[in-house]
Amino acid sequence: MLALDYGSARCGCALSDPTGTIVTPVEVVERPATKRGLTSILELVRRREVERVVVGLPLSLRGQDTEQTRETREFAHALQRRLGDAVPVELHDERFTTRMAQRMGESSSAAEDSRAAAHMLESWLAAQSR
Repeated sequence: MLALDYGSARCGCALSDPTGTIVTPVEVVERPATKRGLTSILELVRRREVERVVVGLPLSLRGQDTEQTRETREFAHALQRRLGDAVPVELHDERFTTRMAQRMGESSSAAEDSRAAAHMLESWLAAQSR
């Protein structure tokens, strides 16, 4: 699995191992909605043999859409169009993952955006196991 913490300037990325047990933050993708950014994500999917992409959905604290939520949905749809049916793209509530990533910032060398993606992927994997 590949998790993406989308932002227009950069996109945090995290990968799980094939069993869904270990989640690791990986390199950030700069300007992910651009042609170059999407190509970088597609290459990461290909190179790491990703079977599913989970994009963090930045809902408001009340669970409502914001402008960032709408932009993220558009990005996820564009990514799904580029990946086709081979790799599903799914949205997952990412509220509080950035705050969690900030708390563990001193103990990790990974970029905050990718740590947030890792927290979000752990949350998604836990929800799947229920």
